[in-house]
Amino acid sequence: MSEFAYRHLFRAGLPPIPPPAPAKPRILMNSGHNAPELIPCEKLAAAAERVIRREGTALARYFSGPRALGHEGLRRVLADMMRKTRGIDVGIERILVTSGSGQAIDLVDWLFLTPGDVVLVEEFTYHGAITRMRREGAELVPVAMDEEGIRVDALERQLEQLAARGVKPKFLYTIPTVQNPTGTVLSLARRRALVDLARRHALPIVEDDCYSDVFWGGEAPPALYALAPDQVIYISTLSKTFAPAVRLGYVVADPDVLQQIVQMKRDGGTGLLDQMIVAEYFAEHHDDHLAEIRARLHHKMKVTAETVRKEFGVSAEFTEPDGGIYLWVKLPEAVDGRSFAAAAAREGILYNIGQEWAADAEQGRNRIRLCFALTTEDEIREGVARIAQLCFEANGVPAFRDNVARERPPAA
Repeated sequence: MSEFAYRHLFRAGLPPIPPPAPAKPRILMNSGHNAPELIPCEKLAAAAERVIRREGTALARYFSGPRALGHEGLRRVLADMMRKTRGIDVGIERILVTSGSGQAIDLVDWLFLTPGDVVLVEEFTYHGAITRMRREGAELVPVAMDEEGIRVDALERQLEQLAARGVKPKFLYTIPTVQNPTGTVLSLARRRALVDLARRHALPIVEDDCYSDVFWGGEAPPALYALAPDQVIYISTLSKTFAPAVRLGYVVADPDVLQQIVQMKRDGGTGLLDQMIVAEYFAEHHDDHLAEIRARLHHKMKVTAETVRKEFGVSAEFTEPDGGIYLWVKLPEAVDGRSFAAAAAREGILYNIGQEWAADAEQGRNRIRLCFALTTEDEIREGVARIAQLCFEANGVPAFRDNVARERPPAA
């Protein structure tokens, strides 16, 4: 019996299907997973029981309330969180709950972008945003960064060069607080300069603020939205603050923008049960939860940084971030981060190659991103050690491990 063929019916431009993984991943340092030991299972179960008994009949409807903005209780919790930590003071009618920040980015892209439009982005930025904007046919123009984040002078030059070509960018997409992947934090002075420049050029800003609550460097500067609510569309998520598998993100925007986005969100509503449970949990445990997650992730970052220094020595350059879940590592110019990825995958060790996190892929060629949240401390040490050894076997660096010369394995 012959099988029906579907592939010739697929539309053009679909993402390629990757080949099967050569080994079952056992050390995952390649994605934005969170720390499993920080999932508050017992408290979450208690919150779920309380809220289901009290509000469970609301699950009979697609939407919670007359509009599809999301569960009122969760939006009140989010509004309180933003007031306390981000300097954002908005009513719940300005907050739309989405199925993760990925859906929020999709909705903003669908609202603004048509093929050929220009979007300004940091030279290194979130891979998911890069792929989403390019899927809509946008041209991404990278803006240079330094140790403090996006450079406002470089942004101004890009705007002037685009204007000389008669090009008006649709928006600037930026991650100003614990930038992904670099971990940089834009200072308050530079935030004000950025907002001022955007106003002078009538440039909308899409602020991705996924990591601001996972910040241990003191008090984070206020969100860009807090400085210019008329100029900024604010996106965030509970994936890093709470758990990525609970698909809850949110958008805060001008009413005209938000009302239009709501009309484009045709999914029957983000899962109400998740919203109810998280709202119940955070209403009681928000502050202590954030304190615990920051302390634990800060410790794991220190372990990762210590291990990279031991295994790579002077062959690796990085700055310890003040938050987040990644270490962004620069290797010597001659090293291609892809050159040892397949060998690592065969051992079940996954990491991110820098090309995927650069608007100009070549700029990320000698960089790798290591996520330290999901792994145990022993897995961090083993994973980084093997990555360093495989890098040496492919590129000849790092030539030393903890001041001892490395050796290549004997030929098979």
